[in-house]
Parts: sequence; structure tokens; C-alpha cells
Amino acid sequence: MAAFDGYLMLALALGALALGIWAFVDSLIRPAAAYVAMGKLTKPAWAAITGVSALVLYLQGPLNLLGLPAVIAVIVYLVDVRPAVGGLRRNNDW
Repeated sequence: MAAFDGYLMLALALGALALGIWAFVDSLIRPAAAYVAMGKLTKPAWAAITGVSALVLYLQGPLNLLGLPAVIAVIVYLVDVRPAVGGLRRNNDW
């Protein structure tokens, strides 16, 4: 039974790390003007938040004192900021 718990914790840690890296890369590729246009924090702020969160998840994992806020920050970016910023196009081409 202990092996199952270990595998479950490893899967949670790798999943959280994958989400953190995805959020960080996504925050870098979005245009900076879209963040301001949608009333969100600036692009460097979200890049820093998601980057530090991914680093914390890499170093400590998701289930500790700093890991849980890192997971929450990544989820906030992916659920709130990404859809708002992603809805704007880089130019007016359809």
C-alpha cells in the first residue's frame, strides 16, 4: 500500500509541475498589451508569479507550506487570466 501512496504523490507532484511550467510558458507568449487591456496584472508580473511558482513546485513539490500557494497561483492564471488574455488577437486579422 505504501508503494501506491508514493506513486500517487509522485503523480500529483509531476502534474502540478507540468501545470506550473505550462502557465509560465503561456504567460511569456501572450502579448503584453492584452494583459493591460483586460485589466489584469502586467505581463512581467504574471511571468514572475508563474515562474516562481514553477520553481517552488520543482524544488519542494505541491504539498507543503509554499507549494500550495504556488499551485493556487498557477490555477488562478490558467482559469482567470489565460482565458481573458487569450481572447484577444495579436492583430485585427480574423
